[in-house]
Amino acid sequence: MSLIAIIGGHGKVALHLSRILVQDGHRVSSLIRNPEHAADVEATGATAVIADVENLSATQISEYLAGHDAVVWSAGAGGGDPARTYAVDRDAAIRSMDAAQLVGVLRYVMVSYQGARLDHGVPEGSGFFPYAEAKAAADEHLRGTALDWTIVAPGALTDDPGTGNIAVDTDTGGVPREDVARVVAVALEESRTIGRFVGFTGGGTPIPQALATLA
Repeated sequence: MSLIAIIGGHGKVALHLSRILVQDGHRVSSLIRNPEHAADVEATGATAVIADVENLSATQISEYLAGHDAVVWSAGAGGGDPARTYAVDRDAAIRSMDAAQLVGVLRYVMVSYQGARLDHGVPEGSGFFPYAEAKAAADEHLRGTALDWTIVAPGALTDDPGTGNIAVDTDTGGVPREDVARVVAVALEESRTIGRFVGFTGGGTPIPQALATLA
């Protein structure tokens, strides 16, 4: 049994993830901003923890992470407001990485997206540009940390039922959010994913097998 912290615990992927982890015998602390979301989170078997990471320092965040075995970043501003996108998807994410290092929680999984990279190619005038910039900066910071990191990078997200199968290192296609959660759950325990950007879409290979065969 592990104790795992999920930051952004009321998101669709995070709710799937907490349910899967609890079913696998883990304990989950699910950090959320809005107390009204606590019931949804706790219905998955996780413990809801009210912590607005957008407005907490790295030291303050570290107090919520102390004693955990792993951290999953699954938070996001949800688009719309560029300033808040940078504040959450870049700045708060980076502070959470620093926080994890402060308390020695070395296993860290970032939920990103398949096109995340410094040369993402999104036009500056696009409404997607702040998100692309923020995620690229956060992912790049993570690569430079001493954490045992994995970047989980799905293709276009859907609300279809999960299949339990994916295709890795593909660059087109969608994937159910439930399967993204399954990838995170398996990645937490698969050492081959450490130090890897794992791009994937829906596919025909069972998730444990797909991640176990990473070079």
